[in-house]
Amino acid sequence: MRSLFNKDRRTNSYFLALDIGTEYVKALVCESQESRGLVLGCGKKKQRLGEMQGGVVTDIAGVIENCKDAIKQAEKGSGIKVDQMVMGIAGELVKGATSTTTYTRSDPNSKISFDELKNIIHKIQWKAFDQVRAQLAYETGHNEIDVKLVNAGIVDVRIDGYKVSNPLGFQGKEVTMSIFNAFAPLVHFGALQTIAAELDMDLLAIVAEPYAVARCLGQEDRSNFSAIFIDIGGGTTDIALVRDGSVEGTKMFTLGGRTFTKRLSQSLNISFDEAEEIKLAYAEDKLEKQSYNIVREAMKSDCEVWLTGVSLTLSEFENIDSLPSRILLCGGGSHLPEIKEVLDTRNWIKSLPFSRKPQINFLQPKHISNIIDMTNKLKDQQDVTPMALANVALDLAGEEKILSRILRKVVRLLQV
Repeated sequence: MRSLFNKDRRTNSYFLALDIGTEYVKALVCESQESRGLVLGCGKKKQRLGEMQGGVVTDIAGVIENCKDAIKQAEKGSGIKVDQMVMGIAGELVKGATSTTTYTRSDPNSKISFDELKNIIHKIQWKAFDQVRAQLAYETGHNEIDVKLVNAGIVDVRIDGYKVSNPLGFQGKEVTMSIFNAFAPLVHFGALQTIAAELDMDLLAIVAEPYAVARCLGQEDRSNFSAIFIDIGGGTTDIALVRDGSVEGTKMFTLGGRTFTKRLSQSLNISFDEAEEIKLAYAEDKLEKQSYNIVREAMKSDCEVWLTGVSLTLSEFENIDSLPSRILLCGGGSHLPEIKEVLDTRNWIKSLPFSRKPQINFLQPKHISNIIDMTNKLKDQQDVTPMALANVALDLAGEEKILSRILRKVVRLLQV
């Protein structure tokens, strides 16, 4: 696998961020510039109903053609042909969790060397891998052999309780690491690998999309940042829980924008495509009053069901004493006004460990400070996910990311 970033900074380094969503394929051609990325071209292709269901590929050939169209648009807009990419993965059966493991060093007075650090990460990740894979196999009902590791990321490192970004050269007895691991069923993971192969690109990473969204804000001091990220796509709602700068876990459920469109289609006895147009016009407040009221009634009942899904999903996060009192919304489905309205009600939070009523805000492309949109076309909360994937690609760069480089090598061994 080729390196994404050239060591010679005089040479431009380009990559593709590919978000294969239920409703749309989105592609961004990006250029890496040290710690930030520039979006030079973007493309989008609508998926047909039979090609994706609940974030899962159901027609590989159809999705490949959609990807090619979106990539062609992005490359045409940028004037650049890319050959390396980062892909996103979503869907109800994609699950992620952070596990914390402590490694006790035999000689606490010696400084941690590169070889020792590599050995520590290997041992901790293998242990975390076994724990989380067994847990998620049990949750999904799949055999462990059919559950594949999608991606992993180190979210916290401490030496004798002292937080560090790079353990090299430190002394100490106990090295504690928190590692996020995301898993997916083999059939789902394999479909994306097949798509990547057909696109004839180096697949640098497949990334769990809620993990990417949860890491996209680039705060200078992540250690105090806590929030619940809710990404409402066409087929799924993805939830990521971040506490004190660490991604605690990700979960998803199969209820997204298409569910609301189907309800509208049935209520008004019109086609799915017509219902989608009306739903979008409603979200933009472009309907006359009578039509607006009819659509609102249909949306309200489905949003109550959706809120139940959010509540149940949040209750599945174990060992959480208190949930963050900040909720950040993104994805095309978040445009519906009822989404924020139902989250703003107090009743649903009573059964959950919130210390106070959560504040609800929207996550916009402008909030992703490490990714600069040079096209001026990414203005919507549905553009957040591909930009978040581009941000993850930046994390692959640089010598200072030595922990990530070692972990990626371990992950490749575990994915075999």
